[in-house]
Amino acid sequence: MENIESIEKRLWEAADDLRANSKLTSTEYSMPVLGLIFLRHAFNRYLKVEQEIKKSLPTRGGVTRKITREDFLSKNALFLQKNARFDYLINLPEDRDRGQAIIEAMDAIEEDYDDLKGVLPKDYHIFENDLLTRLLKVFNDEALNEVNGDVFGRIYEYFIMKFALQGAQDNGEFFTPVSLVQMIVNTIEPDNGIVLDPACGSGGMFVQTSHFLDEHGQNANSTVTFYGQEKTSTTIRLAKMNLAVHGLEGRIAEANTFYQDQHNLIGKCNYVMANPPFNVDKVDAEKVKGDPRLPFGLPGVNKNGEVSNGNYLWMSYFYSYLNDYGRAGFVMSSQASSAGGVDREVRRKLIETGHIDVMISIRGNFFYTRTVPCELWFYDKGKPEEMKDKVLMLDAKNIYRKVTRKIYDFSPEQLKNITAIIWLYRGQYDKYLELIKNYFNQMEVESEIIPTRLTEYKDSFTKLKKRLGTLLKLVQGDDKSNNNLKDFENMLAEIEGSNKIFWEIVSEALQELKEWTQEIRETGIDTNIEQIQVAKKYEPISTIIKNLVKQTNVLHKLVTRIFDLADKDLDAKSIDSSWKIREINKEIKVLDGSRISFTEQLKHLNYIYHQINWLQTRFPDCKLTDVEGLVKLVNKSEIEENDWSLSPGRYVGVAAEQGDENFDFEAELNSIHMDLDILNKEANKFAEMIKKNFEELGI
Repeated sequence: MENIESIEKRLWEAADDLRANSKLTSTEYSMPVLGLIFLRHAFNRYLKVEQEIKKSLPTRGGVTRKITREDFLSKNALFLQKNARFDYLINLPEDRDRGQAIIEAMDAIEEDYDDLKGVLPKDYHIFENDLLTRLLKVFNDEALNEVNGDVFGRIYEYFIMKFALQGAQDNGEFFTPVSLVQMIVNTIEPDNGIVLDPACGSGGMFVQTSHFLDEHGQNANSTVTFYGQEKTSTTIRLAKMNLAVHGLEGRIAEANTFYQDQHNLIGKCNYVMANPPFNVDKVDAEKVKGDPRLPFGLPGVNKNGEVSNGNYLWMSYFYSYLNDYGRAGFVMSSQASSAGGVDREVRRKLIETGHIDVMISIRGNFFYTRTVPCELWFYDKGKPEEMKDKVLMLDAKNIYRKVTRKIYDFSPEQLKNITAIIWLYRGQYDKYLELIKNYFNQMEVESEIIPTRLTEYKDSFTKLKKRLGTLLKLVQGDDKSNNNLKDFENMLAEIEGSNKIFWEIVSEALQELKEWTQEIRETGIDTNIEQIQVAKKYEPISTIIKNLVKQTNVLHKLVTRIFDLADKDLDAKSIDSSWKIREINKEIKVLDGSRISFTEQLKHLNYIYHQINWLQTRFPDCKLTDVEGLVKLVNKSEIEENDWSLSPGRYVGVAAEQGDENFDFEAELNSIHMDLDILNKEANKFAEMIKKNFEELGI
């Protein structure tokens, strides 16, 4: 099946293109489009479950029992009346009002499911009939016919993220970047009991918890109970749809968490996760001063009787919801970790409980609508007694990847590596070693793909090389072309030499990789010593692979350059009847594609190795140690000396500036020289043409 990322991108581009050509804003457009994804997912799930149910239906007296709504409920699927099924909407007559038909489909689902009443979007009358027809076709994509619910969940999340990026739904405040939610989930490991998000937005914390449980072979609906609270009705609808599209159950209440506790969960939660609104300054102090969720008292109050900053209200609430062994993880403004005044006193009391567990600094630009940095806070009321005096300070501001010029996130490997540090802190050395082992196993799998990519590259290269050989023979017998023949012959010889070097490096790389992977199988990679030894033996292979990538790119530049020379300087089409430039350009494009696939596969192998190296160079003994600019385990007395600050940067120091380890200076310099050589030759050619033109004009 087509890659999920490409499906997401294609569907978004098609849907967004339709919006761009309509009169609708992103805000008007977002909920109805998400509603169509919901319908498409519900229909896919319906068809799959229907087949399963039919196979198990009892038969009495030769009559098979009819399918009921309860049959679908037992399999976490929605029963759909005929007019709520996606194929019904797709096959409507052209003159039928599609907006009304979709509204009726939503009504039919709400009629059968009380939890979804008033939740599903129904403002489809704002769409022109033609636009809805084309949107339905977008989500009738053949690639979606066989996908499972998780893929639809991914697509739904992707669309939520893209609408947030466009500024839909209150400037995207309902959406917490997935990598931050994953970091929270990875750290608190929610695997049982009650999970609460008192500022649940679109329900992303619940969805990522379900993914975490899936990876550990557990079902979210039978393992945890989700509770959420959100003050905006539109966002609650979004959250309920998000849960439904992922096959999840949850209790979402409409309430302002500053003043209301609809679920009455003080002291009952196993896990609390949240991304609350930062720096709110209009909370009525009189209304909250007696709140039982404030075990450390009120934070600072201004002369207007308002809490100066709501951050410490949130932090107190989160703490109060936890049971005696509960964990919490939440996003918070960077200002909060060193705030002064009464806020400082609340923070001191929090620290003195011994339940502050981990602090992680995140650089700016992780959010779509905020450029400021933030921090992730973690509580753990079940910390071992000997650890209650300590807090893990982790500065992740130098760990990120660029999604766009203005937006950053964590790569999957960066998330794993940060989590691995937390494992070491908790003494979970087996998890750390298992991660390294998985990286090695991944490298073994990736290395097995290289010969296939190489064959694809070789085939496309050989085809073009054959063309050059044919042209050379024809040119050598054509006196009119002799003026440029020498350049062509020299470049062809350069290609031959470069190709020879290429295959020498290929041979060395494949042999070394074969021996290295064989050693993994024979010696094992279970202990830290074994893993370090195996990684050390890969280091020279990493250099060989870098050289191979470099040589592949040099060879490609030479090939594209010689075809340009042949076409323009030798006028190959007048000599070789088979020289069809459009056909040749297609072949060069195929070569370029196979080159990229081959070199990206090589680079990916080294990329996985760099993840191993990143961890092993910082934690060579498989134990937590202080790393300048990254991590430090601090005790309460040190925190007190620093005015009870919980800013990781204050403790870990500043990391030495590092260059891009994937930047190949020599390869870049060679490429520049090659481009410069081409430009110089073109400049000389133009100079000769200008000179000749001047002479003809008598100048």
